[in-house]
Amino acid sequence: MAANEVLLNVVDLVKHFPIMKGVLIQKQVGAVHAVDGVSFDIVKGETLGLVGESGCGKSTTGRAILQLHRPTSGSVFYEGKDLVKLKGETLRKTRRRMQMIFQDPYASLNPRMTVGQIITEPMLIHDMTTQKDTQGHAERLLKLVGLNPAYTSRYPHEFSGGQRQRIGIARALALEPALIVCDEPISALDVSIQAQVVNLLEDLQAKLGLTYLFIAHDLSMVRHISDRVAVMYLGIIVELTTRDELYSHALHPYTQALLSAVPIPDPAIEANRKRIILTGDVPSPVNPPSGCRFRTRCPIAAEICKQKKPEFREVTPGHWVACHMV
Repeated sequence: MAANEVLLNVVDLVKHFPIMKGVLIQKQVGAVHAVDGVSFDIVKGETLGLVGESGCGKSTTGRAILQLHRPTSGSVFYEGKDLVKLKGETLRKTRRRMQMIFQDPYASLNPRMTVGQIITEPMLIHDMTTQKDTQGHAERLLKLVGLNPAYTSRYPHEFSGGQRQRIGIARALALEPALIVCDEPISALDVSIQAQVVNLLEDLQAKLGLTYLFIAHDLSMVRHISDRVAVMYLGIIVELTTRDELYSHALHPYTQALLSAVPIPDPAIEANRKRIILTGDVPSPVNPPSGCRFRTRCPIAAEICKQKKPEFREVTPGHWVACHMV
């Protein structure tokens, strides 16, 4: 495997959801700009953290990459193939190499299926096993995620939230993927369980050579697991750099505001720290502001921010920012 080999390359990804009006004859009266021109790449074996407020388009980005939502425009190159152009059987075969861990472990598992059936169903669909061998595969995968292999005949309602998420991880691993999109995999879990699940993901990455897109809004957890971090606001990426660079030298005003809200476990530092309080609410994605999307809440916004959209540019090697003032 070549060093720094790019596994996933997202180019100007756009996903708009149409707003329809009318009962019998429907016509489009607007669109929700969920994702509006997102570009980044992920190198084999790394974890890219994607952070931002609720509703900024993080989950939609993850789903559009996997083609669960078909993008409005843009390209998603995975191992050199543009997924946006793939259809039918070709897309289905390529999908084997990409999997997703969903946010809600209560909603993402079928209550009518046993754990063994849930985990091995993807393998049967992709002809990776036979019905006769499913028991062995299910037990192996349960053991891999730290659950008792004897649980294969149990149903999802018999497990806690943390155990269900481990079952979801086992299902994602069943097809031996290279890329896993983790869509806020710990946000629905107790704080005591969150660290266990994150440690499991890190162990699996080291053991199986996995690549992660880790979507979250918990900045301290993203710092723990990510190699690089992309910060998203209202459908666009405003800053992208390495983890250490972001947490020590954040350049975008929005990133600085997010980091100022993360508590520090030192009373002396916490007492003297300056918090950046953002005014106003996040604008509607149906009608985003002109120019810079963050200008309506930005403490350093100028006239140019209203007129011109800031270019997403590399200001220092590996540090990308979309801001006129940087």
